[in-house]
Amino acid sequence: MVKVIKINYTKTALKAMQNYEAKLREHIREKIKGLTQTPPVGDIKPMQGYSDGRLRLRVGKYRIVYKYKVENNIKSLYIIEIDSRGDIYKK
Repeated sequence: MVKVIKINYTKTALKAMQNYEAKLREHIREKIKGLTQTPPVGDIKPMQGYSDGRLRLRVGKYRIVYKYKVENNIKSLYIIEIDSRGDIYKK
């Protein structure tokens, strides 16, 4: 059985998290933990225009772009980007 055991953040996602208030950071972390469950919990939709399996999680006015990757029977969750709704889709 494959389980999500590791959550990886890109430098961009970590930098974004540092700019948020502590209460918002904790809320985002709780929503990310929901992605490790089977099935994932949250307002999730596939990202259009990407062929690498990117998904987005809605957290209020913020969006978390992420994808899953399985290597050697270990499933990892990669948090690619975290930003406000208006800015994340412009990139």
